[in-house]
Amino acid sequence: MQFVDVKTDIAFKKIFGSEQHTEILIGFLNAVLELEGDRRIKSVTLRNPWQPPDIPILKETILDIRAVDCRDINFIVEMQVKDTKFFDKRAMYYTSKAYTSQIKKGEDYPKLNQVIFIGVLAFNSFEGDNYLTRHLILNRETMKQDLRDFEFNFIELKKFDKQEEELETVIDKWIYFIKNADNLSMIPKNAVDIPELNEAYKLASMNAWTEVELEIYEYWQIRDAGDRYKIQEEFEKGIEQGKLEGKLEGKLEGNLEGKLEGKIEVARRLIDKGMSVEEAAEIAGVSVEMLKSGV
Repeated sequence: MQFVDVKTDIAFKKIFGSEQHTEILIGFLNAVLELEGDRRIKSVTLRNPWQPPDIPILKETILDIRAVDCRDINFIVEMQVKDTKFFDKRAMYYTSKAYTSQIKKGEDYPKLNQVIFIGVLAFNSFEGDNYLTRHLILNRETMKQDLRDFEFNFIELKKFDKQEEELETVIDKWIYFIKNADNLSMIPKNAVDIPELNEAYKLASMNAWTEVELEIYEYWQIRDAGDRYKIQEEFEKGIEQGKLEGKLEGKLEGNLEGKLEGKIEVARRLIDKGMSVEEAAEIAGVSVEMLKSGV
């Protein structure tokens, strides 16, 4: 059995945004938000269900997932692979826009309902070791959540390093699925007793995808690979530029200095494209302090 890469935007949207399998999204939401008893979500209506896009207009495809439950609580779920600048502000913008769009000018404010954002990130964004963080608006004096209409949850996949035998909680098993499905050849035994997760694995199987959907998925993979190739190409060009500058100096010192300038130039290009300073420094092989002093 071969599974798609769930971290790919197209696959994530198909699995968690399927109108025929809303139980998958419900199970995921209940696990992430740790909902128990009467607080558990029982049904959702998808605002933008999965539809296979035409490849020529792929750039215009909206790939987040928007849903509302029977209590009129709104959910935005998004898979974010690239570490773009100001992702936190974009998450707040989308959430506030979803909040204000619930009413028209002149309508009553009580009609506004809670909006919960869940971002699954393929990069690190926050301090600390926890792969799941919840961000609320709290009263500084009482630590009570008096303002409840905004909630942000972020899952940082890089911080999740548990192996199959180490999975304990339901959310552990969901995150293991998202991060590792494409490297598995069968559904893990610990997922069988969770109906929604078991169904998610089945929908992630390439056998469950139509020929058109697989074509779109493969196109998306090639596009992402092309982006990574461009980054590597820029890095190699920067190194060559540094070597050339060093040779023109005619001295070893100049050679080393030229290499360093080339690396810094590569890192700055990556930052301009939206990459974080830390990741740009790691790829280019320079220190974060060196970049921050000149960025």
